[in-house]
Amino acid sequence: MNKELFSYLFVIIALIVGALYYNHTIQSPIVSSLNAIKTSYHNMNQSIKKSFDEHFFQADTIKNLRTDLEKYENNHLVMQELANEIHNLYQENYSPFKIQTEVELVRTISYEKFGNFNRLWIEVPDYNSSKIYGLTYKELVAGIIIAKNGRALALLNQDIKSAYAVYIGNNSAPGIVHGNNDNLLIVNFIPAWFNIKEGDEVITSGLDKMFIKGLKVGRVLSITSAQGYQNAIIEPYYKSNEPNYFHMIRNIR
Repeated sequence: MNKELFSYLFVIIALIVGALYYNHTIQSPIVSSLNAIKTSYHNMNQSIKKSFDEHFFQADTIKNLRTDLEKYENNHLVMQELANEIHNLYQENYSPFKIQTEVELVRTISYEKFGNFNRLWIEVPDYNSSKIYGLTYKELVAGIIIAKNGRALALLNQDIKSAYAVYIGNNSAPGIVHGNNDNLLIVNFIPAWFNIKEGDEVITSGLDKMFIKGLKVGRVLSITSAQGYQNAIIEPYYKSNEPNYFHMIRNIR
């Protein structure tokens, strides 16, 4: 009798788990509720930590902020000088070009599914689900942000559906990089007439309207040829050890 009861319970639990995992109608409201709870938890945890730090570490915090402020002020002046020079060059040459890049700090809520570390739900205010956005960590490319069920889902570099345009080496050989659910990346559709070699650096080209040009992706480990194109295996610079905060490129020129 106990064995029969155990068997029935096991079957019922398996059916419930399967329905939650594969059925979007059931899964969507549950995921939304869980994400709302996780967001509230993160906000409360961050608020408590901030209050604790402000109370017990005021002196150290003020000292560090002063040091950082000096660096930021210096960098701001340098960037302002460069921006003014570029603006003057545009005016002197009657160029219609404008710099309108918008970058925004975004926070991770949770992994999309347990066991898949390449997909993360992201908290994005005023999210436009009709666009695909570039995702960075400092000056390194981390992946892209797509819409799933109307919410922002980050596909990190290693995800097979994370793809964007890149240049390789000093000759700026064009290609499309994507993940393979492994630690390495693959660049496809590199024209055969470009000379690329192991150790060449891979950067974003900016031609996909997701990233600005020149963000670092990784370095070439090996090269193969097939059907008139070259393919390259890339070791990425960004390692997703603590995926808590990123920068999202909301808009480029």
